[in-house]
Amino acid sequence: MNPFIWLVNTLFDLVVWVVIASAIMSWLVAFGVVNTRNQFIRMLVETLYRLTEPMLRPIRRMLPNLGGVDISPVVLLVGLYFVQYAFNYYIAPQLY
Repeated sequence: MNPFIWLVNTLFDLVVWVVIASAIMSWLVAFGVVNTRNQFIRMLVETLYRLTEPMLRPIRRMLPNLGGVDISPVVLLVGLYFVQYAFNYYIAPQLY
């Protein structure tokens, strides 16, 4: 396998896991499972927010208001998987 293809796929997987971790952490904060007064938790929540918010903000602007339900991480994950599969199907064979 080409190292460039491996790197791109690994970066896609890393972004997917960061989005999943951000969604889970936001649920834990919203339901009061974790305390944001803890400095480590606050730092972790802030880091995940800063990493994912630039990708989620445009999606949130396009989606209709569904009350308290935020499906933007799901839309982002579907989009990321689509781009990854398109990369592997169309671009990766050209790099071999």
